[in-house]
Amino acid sequence: MVSGEAPQAEGSTRVDVWIWSVRLTKTRSQAAAACRAGHVKVAGERAKPAQAVRVGDEVRLRHAGRDRIVVVSKIVKKRVGAPVAAECFIDNSPPPPPREVALQVPVRDRGAGRPTKRDRREMERLRGGGGGGGDLPR
Repeated sequence: MVSGEAPQAEGSTRVDVWIWSVRLTKTRSQAAAACRAGHVKVAGERAKPAQAVRVGDEVRLRHAGRDRIVVVSKIVKKRVGAPVAAECFIDNSPPPPPREVALQVPVRDRGAGRPTKRDRREMERLRGGGGGGGDLPR
């Protein structure tokens, strides 16, 4: 055994390595950060990056504004291609929300510059904020 390496049972690997290997995150550091932040659960329990994952475990990952629920069907220790990665887990995730429902950011015309005070008041009025500023007596 190499110094500094955690002992692992045959047929298991670190949860952060597995998440990265099956392409649920782009980098291993993102997978480890998600584990440290509490966004990864293995069998319903919050997982640390070095926690072992085995075949049959349910892994829940909150990443990129979406919940992913997968069941481990194959252990991989190195990053694999997308077709092979798809065979390594069973995806039980809810479907992603439609793009129309996603937050839409208002777009200003190109070259319009910063909004003026009058523009800001009109935008506040449209949003329902009032924006009259007439709450101080004179």
